Amino acid sequence: MIRKANREDIASVVKIYDAILDDEEAGNRRIGWVRGVYPTLRTAEEAFEKGTLFVCEDDGKIVAAAKIDREQVPEYADCHWEYDAPADKVMVLHTLVVHPACSRQGYGSEFVHFYEKYGLENGCPYLRMDTNRINSAARKMYTSMGYKEAGVVACVFNGIPDVRLVCFEKRKVHGIKC
Repeated sequence: MIRKANREDIASVVKIYDAILDDEEAGNRRIGWVRGVYPTLRTAEEAFEKGTLFVCEDDGKIVAAAKIDREQVPEYADCHWEYDAPADKVMVLHTLVVHPACSRQGYGSEFVHFYEKYGLENGCPYLRMDTNRINSAARKMYTSMGYKEAGVVACVFNGIPDVRLVCFEKRKVHGIKC
């Protein structure tokens, strides 16, 4: 079940961040995050405070989380988007995380489907998201779900230098991909 997070969920979300960072530091995955820089407790708290933090709960445990809102990060201005979408018609998925112990169980794609439905329900048929170029697992999943790579932006992203930010987009109208 995916729902808006409550304050008690923040600790579980941060545990997911930490588990992913542990995995990356052990060489088990490549995402491009940096412990203490991004994501942090503050990342989850800010999203919660804005009412944009969502969690996926399974059998009473938080297994995935993401921020969903209309906030296009400044780096998006340097991307050559296929769709010239009005800002108020764009929904963005940020910091989608699945606990490593729950990987490859469909939680990530379930979250993306929820995000797409949420976007349409809130009048946003244009869907955007991003990931670090080195995050091949996320890139593969997003592409398999019909998202197009709109461009790669070289930047300092969320305080992390030398990021190649891959920007994805999709347009949906009433459940139909355009």
